[in-house]
Amino acid sequence: DLEAFCLKASNYPYVTIDTEFMRDKTYYAKLCLIQIAYPEKDENSYALIDPLAEKISLQPFFDLLARESVVKVFHSGRQDLEIFFNKTGVLPKPIFDTQVAAMVCGFGDQVAYETLVNQIVEKRIDKSSRFTDWSKRPLTKKQVDYALSDVTFLRTIYEKLNDELVNSKRLSWVKEELDILNNPNTYTTDPDQSWKRIKLRRKDSDFVKIIKSISSFRENEAQKRDLPRGHILKDEELIQIASQRPKKIDDLYNSRLPSKALKTEWIARGIIECVKNSKLLPDEPLEEFQYIPLSASQLALVELLKVLLKFNASFHNVATKLIASSKDIEMIARHENPKIRALEGWRFKIFGEDALKLKNGEISLTFNNDGLHLVTV
Repeated sequence: DLEAFCLKASNYPYVTIDTEFMRDKTYYAKLCLIQIAYPEKDENSYALIDPLAEKISLQPFFDLLARESVVKVFHSGRQDLEIFFNKTGVLPKPIFDTQVAAMVCGFGDQVAYETLVNQIVEKRIDKSSRFTDWSKRPLTKKQVDYALSDVTFLRTIYEKLNDELVNSKRLSWVKEELDILNNPNTYTTDPDQSWKRIKLRRKDSDFVKIIKSISSFRENEAQKRDLPRGHILKDEELIQIASQRPKKIDDLYNSRLPSKALKTEWIARGIIECVKNSKLLPDEPLEEFQYIPLSASQLALVELLKVLLKFNASFHNVATKLIASSKDIEMIARHENPKIRALEGWRFKIFGEDALKLKNGEISLTFNNDGLHLVTV
């Protein structure tokens, strides 16, 4: 049945896809359900695939994901793509993400699927099944209806957003975001770089080395044992250990750390080994941690640039987040010509150029009864 459905779906220009999964007790998402539909309106044009069914082979579905003549449509598909990448080692292509497209079409930052269903399809979704246990069988009718709505309405959303992008000549605007989703590095975590996710207040070298060492150990073990990293060691516990710098296991056992994980022998021994080996790590460049506060004039410019960003984003009907990040704004205030995406391509045309002019005093922002205006100085 799965092979027959996927074979028929492969004859259409696109399919819509979504997944339901569980991740609270594992490092990698546990795939519980796959929803798929192709562009017809009859009841045979959509299906639920049960990856938990005994002896089922998902190969026909994976073959469809790899078929380049069929666009795979997702909404906020990063986690779905990560699941497929971890299952097969390759990413579906080509892909289309309606959340990204909606940001270019004026629906705001990270617009929810339910919002697009309401505004484009003019339907309502019963979200009460959203956080149910998708690993339990049998599924209820309410779960089935909810799961199918994630791909059946998505067909209309995709067609309308794609048409709008074509008509406005903005298809290339979404390419950069889709390139990120198409990059395998998006879905892999290098254990040696995992420490950068941790928010640190202290920046002294020995402390950071211990953080790096233990974080790498935690990430490696989480991946190997398929456990959430927090089940091995929470960030705040990791920071506390790095501050205390225990030299032997008894130091850990006698500490006031509340984690039960520290009473697990392989974790405790791993931590002590990490503290010992951290001394062998190279020092991080000083500039890695140096943060020079913005001057008063730079802070004022940042606020003006934020107003300009909102104004231009509204004028061009594009989500602010897609044009420039807070870091981009700060970089413009700090540096003459920083290498940021807000000063490249279409972003430069609709915001970056005005941002530099505002910074250089060539334009100003004014407000009157008609609203906000840009004025050439």
